[in-house]
Amino acid sequence: MRKLISFLAVTALLTALTGCTNPYQEQASTEKSDTKYESHNNVISLSAAAAEANSEYTIEDLIYLRDFLIARETPDLSGKEYDLNSDGKWNVFDFCLMKRELLGNMVSDDIPIVYMTKDISSESLMSAYLALEWNPTGNIAVKLSTGEPPASNYLRPELIKDVVQYVDGTIVECNTAYGGSRSSTAMHYQVAEDHGFTEIADFQILDENGSLTLPVENGSVLTENYVGAAFDDYDSYLILSHFKGHAMAGYGGAIKNISIGLGSSEGKSWIHSGGKSLTNPWGGQQDTFLESMAEAGKSVSDYLDNGNNIAYVNVMNRLSVDCDCDGNPAEPDMHDIGILASTDPVALDQACIDLVYGAEDGAALIKRIESKNGLYTLEHAEEIGLGSREYQLVILDD
Repeated sequence: MRKLISFLAVTALLTALTGCTNPYQEQASTEKSDTKYESHNNVISLSAAAAEANSEYTIEDLIYLRDFLIARETPDLSGKEYDLNSDGKWNVFDFCLMKRELLGNMVSDDIPIVYMTKDISSESLMSAYLALEWNPTGNIAVKLSTGEPPASNYLRPELIKDVVQYVDGTIVECNTAYGGSRSSTAMHYQVAEDHGFTEIADFQILDENGSLTLPVENGSVLTENYVGAAFDDYDSYLILSHFKGHAMAGYGGAIKNISIGLGSSEGKSWIHSGGKSLTNPWGGQQDTFLESMAEAGKSVSDYLDNGNNIAYVNVMNRLSVDCDCDGNPAEPDMHDIGILASTDPVALDQACIDLVYGAEDGAALIKRIESKNGLYTLEHAEEIGLGSREYQLVILDD
C-alpha cells in the first residue's frame, strides 16, 4: 500500500535534522493527500535502527569501520570482530553486511532507498557513498560540474577528493553551449585546473572530439541523445551533483547532471530545443525541454546496464536559486541541508525537493522551481521509467 508523507511530515523531518521551527504547520495540516509534494513515509534513522536491532554491532562500530576503510584515524580496534564475511580482512563488504544487520527488516526491497547525512564533509560524503553498496566495474568516471568562473557554487575538490580517489575515478565534464569560460575545450581544461580538480584526479572533457549518439527508448520528444564522444570510454559513472536552483530547469540535481551535464555541446542544444537543433539552445518550449531532460537521462541510464553501472550523490549546500553554470549566482538565503545518495536519480531528486519544500527558509528556491515547472521533470522521468518518486529515506547520522 502506498504510504505518503505530507508537507507537515517533511517539515517535521527537517526540524529533527536541523532544529528549525515549522512555519507550515497550519497549512500542512489541511493539505490534501494528493499534493504533488508528498513522498514516501518510511523515514528511518540508522542510529535508531541500530539501537533496536538484535545485533552485537552499534552505529559507532559502523563509523569506526568506515573510518578504517578510508584510512581515517580511529581508536584502537584490536579485538573487534569486523570480518563479517570471514574472508580474513576488513573491507567494504563487511561495512555493507554490518549496515544491513543494523537496518534489519526496516527497509523494503521494492522501494528505492535514499541515504542522507546532515553533515557536509568528506567523511560524510564517503559514508553516503559506501551506504549504497554500489560496485562499479571497469573504467570509472566521476561526473560533476566544474563551475563557471568567477564565483559559482561548484563542489569543492577538498569535499569530493576522498570518494573520487576511493573509486579511482577520472573526473569528466562536457563543454557548454552558451558561451562563457567553459564553451571551448582549451578554456574548460583551464577552468578545471584553476578550480583544483586536476590536482585530485585525472580529468577529461568528454566532447572534445565531438558527440556520441545514444538511443532514447519510449520518449515522447526525443529519439536520440548526444553525449560526449568519449562517454563510452567509461564502464561506470558516479554522478556527483550540487543540488540548487536553475534559471531554466527550476532546479538542478542528478537528472540534470546526466542529461544536460553529460550532453555534448551539441547535445545540450538538442535537449534545450526539444530535439530540433544541434546548434541553438534557445527558444524551445519549456515543458518540452523538461521532458527532453528526463528522456536524455533515461538514455544514459539504459546504456549503463539499465542503471546498474551508475550511482548518484547530491550535496545540498550553498542552495542558491542559480546554477553552477552561473558565474555570479545569487547568494543563498537558506541553510545547508546535507548529503543524499541513491542508485535511483528520480528518488534522489524527489527527496531533495521534499527537503527544500519542508525548509522554513526555502521560499526563494521553491519560487524558482515552480516558476519553471521544475517538478514536471520528476513526473515525466517517473512516467518513462527512469526511476521512482517514492523512496525510503535512511538517516545515517548517529
